[in-house]
Amino acid sequence: MSGSNCICVATVLLETGMIEMQEPYTTIRFDMPAGLVTARATCRDGKCERVELNMNASYLHAQEIPVKTQNHGEIIVDIAFGGIFYALIEVSQTGLEITPENARQLVSIGSEVQRALKEIVEVIHPENDQLRDIAYAMFIGRDREGVLNGATILPPGRIDRSPCGTGNSARMALMYERGEIKPGDSYLARSIIGSEFELSMLGSSKVGSFDAVLPCVSGRGWIHGIHQIGLDPSDPFPLGYHVSDCWGDATDLLL
Repeated sequence: MSGSNCICVATVLLETGMIEMQEPYTTIRFDMPAGLVTARATCRDGKCERVELNMNASYLHAQEIPVKTQNHGEIIVDIAFGGIFYALIEVSQTGLEITPENARQLVSIGSEVQRALKEIVEVIHPENDQLRDIAYAMFIGRDREGVLNGATILPPGRIDRSPCGTGNSARMALMYERGEIKPGDSYLARSIIGSEFELSMLGSSKVGSFDAVLPCVSGRGWIHGIHQIGLDPSDPFPLGYHVSDCWGDATDLLL
C-alpha cells in the first residue's frame, strides 16, 4: 500500500479520462494487498485538485525496541503498521533535524536500523500473514507550530519526496497509543522537501487483538509525463529480464 501513489494513480485516471470525472467529487476504490482503500477526489474544470484517502486500519505492533547499529550506536524504534510496516524513529535521538542537508546521514542511519531490525524481529500482520517484514524506516519529529515532520527512508538509499501516507498512518497509530490523538483530530504533515499532506483520525478499530486507528490522508499529485513503450518483434528479451539484487548495501557508494 502507498498513499502517495494512490493519490498519483487517482489523478492520472481522472485527468486522462480513463475513469470519467464527476465534479465536484469522484470516488474511486482501490483493491490493495493491505485492503480496500477509498479515494475521494475533488475535481473542478477537468483537474483533480485533491485526493482524500480512507486508509487501512493502522496499529502499533511494538514499542521502544533498542536496535544496536554498527555505525550509529543504539537507536530506539517503534514498529507500526499503516498499510505496510514501519520502523518509526524519533529524529531527536540522532541529533539531526529533518532537513535536505541531512539527507545522507538520515539515509545511513535509517538503512542500518532497518537491516538490523530484520535480524532481531519478525513482524507479521495478525489478519493477513502475507503482510510481513519492515518495509521502511521513518524519522519523525514536530516543529514549533505542531506540524508533523517526517522522512521515510526507502532501500537501498532514497528518501520519499512525499510526507508518506502509509508512514503517517503508522505514526497516527503510535500517537493514539500514546494518548496524543483522538477521533476527529487533524494535523499537517510535511516531508523533508516541504511537500504536505493533511491527516485526520476518522475513528478507532481493532486489528486482531491490537487497538487501531482509521486514518484519512489528503494530498495532491501532478502529471509530469506521458510515456510510450514499444515492443520490437526482433527484441530477444520481449518480457524483460531478471537478475539478483545489484544494489545491496551500497548506499554510501550511491550517495
